[in-house]
This record gives sequence, structure tokens and C-alpha cells, in this order.
Amino acid sequence: MTKTLVVGALNPIAFHLGPIQVHWYGIFIGCAVILALWLAVREGRRQGLDEDVFYDYLLWALPIAIVCARLYYVFFQWPYYAIHPDEIIAIWDGGIAIYGAIIGGFLVLFFYCRHYHLSVWQMLDIVAPTVIMAQGIGRWGNFMNQEAFGRITTRVALVGQHLPNWLINQMLIGGHYRVPTFLYESLWDLTGFVCLMLLRHRRHLFKRGEIFLAYVLWYSAGRFFIEGMRTDSLMLGPVRISQLLSLVFFVFALVILIVRRRQQRLPWYLVKGENDKNE
Repeated sequence: MTKTLVVGALNPIAFHLGPIQVHWYGIFIGCAVILALWLAVREGRRQGLDEDVFYDYLLWALPIAIVCARLYYVFFQWPYYAIHPDEIIAIWDGGIAIYGAIIGGFLVLFFYCRHYHLSVWQMLDIVAPTVIMAQGIGRWGNFMNQEAFGRITTRVALVGQHLPNWLINQMLIGGHYRVPTFLYESLWDLTGFVCLMLLRHRRHLFKRGEIFLAYVLWYSAGRFFIEGMRTDSLMLGPVRISQLLSLVFFVFALVILIVRRRQQRLPWYLVKGENDKNE
């Protein structure tokens, strides 16, 4: 768990504010959250939701998601943290699990919507594209920390993928070049984000709730296969936890999508120009 900066590797610390070290990991996550909030507010306005809905939600969701992400990671690495309890809160060194953050964030959203009498499906549809975008950006925090990597490979193989030298050099971890699985997942997530953003306003394509379900299907499918390439996965015996969750979430989302499609009265997702009071 202790990180050693490899000669030639990028420094995970961006700058210092007095005694405080500001890590690139936090900068990437912070930028992703800000951009996600902006996009959610913008779409929420189109659907008649006040922007304070998203600001207030984030005030609750962000800290709880971070705590859940860390607890998830610590739980599956407990043999280590039982010996090093002082490192449990050291999230600046990495070690947060995105599935923990997702579960925490969406649980908060469910109870938040119930409390304020908002449509859970509507909120899920609005935030889903922003979440997968944030996930794609956040993976570059793993890059700076030299995490989320795959099996040992060669520099020649990485050059053959037409990767830039600065990225290849950062994949020299523990004396060996590693497959950049962080990059594969980032590209998968950002591709999903672009697809959802381009398609969500197509007339009669998505019913309410289906943008969120499409997000779950896309992300879990990609994560299942990419997780199988990683060598630093959280494990439960011989099982990769993220692969198991990806499979469960994919099947669950697919079943819900099929069942809900049979309900003819479900409203279509708001198409640009329809019932739009803000444009």
C-alpha cells in the first residue's frame, strides 16, 4: 500500500499550500464533480427543476459517497488496514472504490428525492450521464497515483498501441511496464457519456428511467471485462468483487428495462422543445 515514486514517473502531488499537499488525484475528482454539477443543473433547468435541488443534493451526496467509497475499499482490504489503522483515512494516497461511491451516492439520491417529493427516475436520468463522465475523468487520478493497472507487459507493446511516452513512462510500476487498464476504462466511460448526451433528446428513444438504466448497462458491461484485465482488483476469495457487482447490476438493469418497457403509460424522456419553459 505504501507508494514509491518511480524515477521518471509523474509526481502525484500537484503543489503545496503551506504544509498541505494538494494531490492530482483530488484535483481530477474535484474538477469532475464541478463539471458534473454544471451539466446536471443545466439539464435540470430544461426539465423545470430549480438548481438548488442539485446543490443541496451534492452537499449530502459528495461526503457520503467519499466515505462509502473508502469504507468499501477498506472492508475488502481489512487484513492490511487492521495492522495499519492510521492509514484508513489516507484517501489522498488513493484507495477509494468507485462502486462504493456509486452505491452511496444513489442511496442518498433515493432518500433525498423521497424527502422532497421529487421523481427518483427523473433525477437518475439527469445525473447518470454526468456520473459516467466524472468516472472517466476520475480514472486519471488513478493514473497519477499509478493505480488501476493490468498485467505486466512490455514497452514495445505499449508503443504499439500508439500511446504517448509520458503515459508509457507512468506505466512503469514496480520495475515492470503494466497494461493501462485505467485508460481503457476512462475511454469506455467517456464514450458512454458522449453517447448518452447525443441520444438522450432523441424523440421517443428513451422512456423515463431508461437513460439511467442505459448508463448501468454500459458501465457494468465495460467494467466487467476491464476488471478482468486488472491485477490490483479487490477480491473476495477467488472472485473479483467489481466483476461480480458488474454482472449483478447488468442483469438487474436489463430485467428492470424489459419490465418497465411493457408499461405503456410510462412517459418519454423530455425531448428538447417539448414542455420546455426555460428555452
